Amino acid sequence: MNKILKSLLRKKRRKESWFKYSMSVLHLWLGLLSSVVIFIVCITGSIYTFKNKIIDIYNYDKVYVSAENKPFLALDSIQAIFKEKELNISHVNLPYQANKSIIVSYESFDSLKAGSYYVNPYSGKILGSGDYSLNNFFTIILSLHRSLLIKNIGRDIVGVSILIFAFMLLSGFVLWLPKKWKQLKNALKIKWNAKFKKINNDIHVVFGFYFLIPLIFIGITGLYVSYPWVKSGLIVAMGGNPVLTANADEDTTKELSDNFARLLAEMLEKENEKESMKGEPEISLDSILNLANKELNYKAITSISLPNSEEPRYVVKKINRENWLRALLPDVISFDKKGNLKTVDLFKNKPLHKQFIEISLPLHTGEIMGWPSLIFYFIATIIGWLLPVTGFIIWWKKNL
Repeated sequence: MNKILKSLLRKKRRKESWFKYSMSVLHLWLGLLSSVVIFIVCITGSIYTFKNKIIDIYNYDKVYVSAENKPFLALDSIQAIFKEKELNISHVNLPYQANKSIIVSYESFDSLKAGSYYVNPYSGKILGSGDYSLNNFFTIILSLHRSLLIKNIGRDIVGVSILIFAFMLLSGFVLWLPKKWKQLKNALKIKWNAKFKKINNDIHVVFGFYFLIPLIFIGITGLYVSYPWVKSGLIVAMGGNPVLTANADEDTTKELSDNFARLLAEMLEKENEKESMKGEPEISLDSILNLANKELNYKAITSISLPNSEEPRYVVKKINRENWLRALLPDVISFDKKGNLKTVDLFKNKPLHKQFIEISLPLHTGEIMGWPSLIFYFIATIIGWLLPVTGFIIWWKKNL
């Protein structure tokens, strides 16, 4: 017991500055305090990163089809197939890959049945519904990731641990900095042919350096998703106004009032549209797709939501990858039942803070650039849970 206590409060070395000594002690204490939580958060994050890909593979025979050297079947033909089965289409998700099926959401004529089917894009054959039994597993993984399965208190524990982790990464960087530039080259390499103790130490410090910024970024975006005060801080930093509070300033209140006024005006316009368009024949799905492709002239994953009792318009979303990062950025347009263009909401035209709000979740999960970012995030989260493990081993081997 005495040995453990001594290891937790070591003596200051002769030439060691008080700053580095304090950083070292805090790095140890906070690391031991948060290590289990960080391990759980990172390992669940590395699993959850591939949720959608795993579910697609689990439903391989429905998600993937044989690519054919011909265009997809007309959406109107697919709609006719569903009408024969007394099903109304409510939503269509079109892939940009030639070997993936279309996902069609439907509702029965009597409104007693609703769901979604995978459809062969070349033949229109209904391949069946997906098996989403794995969702229960991923729900548990997500709950572990966010709150350790203990709801409100767990969310706070995770939040504090992420803040500690950010400090650990920064303090680790300070402790890692070589005293001389000549030592920098060796400080950036892992000596794989050394003994276990040296390899473990190198993994901790070298990977901690290389993944410093990615891990802090993932942590901050996670806090953004979970905590309003973090959200407010980041939005303000990007030129927006904070989340409204009792002490909100005049500019913030005015912006929110303006936003509410615009929302109210849009709602009234839609209500008038419902009345004026009542009984009018709807433009075909293929016509809507052609109009959307003229407005958004690029190949992309495309989703079409059809008019319903709540929404009188066709809403088309295309995931734009026409950028140097190949990031998945949403562009949304809408049409009335006659095909008149009503709204155009392009990602590139939004202010920075609204762009960040739009893509904050895929930025955190790693889905923002597809496979390249998913793989990078997976590696980063593996490093994330390796850091507390290797750090604990360093402390254990050195002191016990």
